[in-house]
Amino acid sequence: MFGFLKKRGDKNKLQAQVKKPEVMGLCVGSSFDLDKLSFQLILQELVISEVADTQLIQAAGEVDLGSSTLLRFYTDDDAWLQVVCEGGVSEENIVDVTLFHYYDTLNVASTEWDDLLNHKIGVPVYTLEGHQYERVWTSTSEYHPPVAMQEETYDDSNEASETDQFVMLFERELTDGSYEQLYLSAEESLNDNNQLERCLVISTGVKISATQIRVNG
Repeated sequence: MFGFLKKRGDKNKLQAQVKKPEVMGLCVGSSFDLDKLSFQLILQELVISEVADTQLIQAAGEVDLGSSTLLRFYTDDDAWLQVVCEGGVSEENIVDVTLFHYYDTLNVASTEWDDLLNHKIGVPVYTLEGHQYERVWTSTSEYHPPVAMQEETYDDSNEASETDQFVMLFERELTDGSYEQLYLSAEESLNDNNQLERCLVISTGVKISATQIRVNG
């Protein structure tokens, strides 16, 4: 009996030690208010025009790129807030904040996967709804292979899910001189049946400043 209690206590201790992504008070279960004044005039130009004033964070992910860390906060507005930190994960290390909204998620057959990575996702120009987005990352050749990364994502439980991602970033200039970004992510992960699932996630977004976010807790 006492052995069982010890094992249960060790499990609870382990769960308590799980450190989920957090910065600026942004974390799973918190919400934030968004000051849209700075991009209110360009909303009609964006692929997605509706942006919720208050967004609840339902999951959070982290990508370790060595010199920098990507923190992603997934909200109930079909959106995700990406915070880029360099030199450490703290408010003073934030160098970029972008609010993305999902545009579409497309299943990718195993026979199409290599073609997507080697010929489609890293083209110089990507067209979406008649808009042309130019590739942000430069290359010595016309085609740029996608950047590989792995994300650990947490919801309100203490278990993380892992996703391998192969990504490319594009942008197009808007009338006020700012840019709408287009983010393509070819993703693969294991489902509950230990089978590999692959998809292409398409998101669009705009850069914002940390001062445009008020965390409610």
